[in-house]
Amino acid sequence: MDNDIQTTQLIYQLDQLLPIPEFGKRNQLLLDDENHKIILFAFAAETGLAEHVAPLPAFIQVLQGEALITVGDVSVSSKPGTFIRMDEGTPHSIQALTPVLMMLILVKG
Repeated sequence: MDNDIQTTQLIYQLDQLLPIPEFGKRNQLLLDDENHKIILFAFAAETGLAEHVAPLPAFIQVLQGEALITVGDVSVSSKPGTFIRMDEGTPHSIQALTPVLMMLILVKG
């Protein structure tokens, strides 16, 4: 598989692309062009990201596992299939309850 982010077509098996670590977190850039930045995140259970602000409009798609995701003042127990849209400047945090794989899409244009 060609993982060159400059190609016009990309095909990924996301669950095989980034193994979930036993401890901590990992991420892999999938695409960074003039319109989008797409990052795959893998979190070990009991890890996550402290509250921070979305620099651009963004979407989160949970692919595997369960996490408590807080967006603004709303916390949701997330599982595969959870899809979240955030406006630019929205505070959010992620706490993996189990090993988690999720995709972040930042919209530039």
